[in-house]
Amino acid sequence: MSVARYIYWQDGEHWLGYFEEYPDYVTEGETLEDLQAHLKDLFADLTSGEIPGIRKSAELALP
Repeated sequence: MSVARYIYWQDGEHWLGYFEEYPDYVTEGETLEDLQAHLKDLFADLTSGEIPGIRKSAELALP
C-alpha cells in the first residue's frame, strides 16, 4: 500500500484538496470521504501517463 500526502480544507459546504506532489490539480467533494474518493481517482489519472505535461513539485537540497 502506498501513501500520498494531500492538503485539504472546507470551503462553505464543499471540501477541496490537492496532492503535495501535484499542487496544480485541485479536486472537491461534498464530504471529506467524497473528497478522498475524488483524490484517489485524480491520483490514478495523474500517474497513469495518459495526461501529458503534468507539473509536479519537488524538493532540492542546497549546500
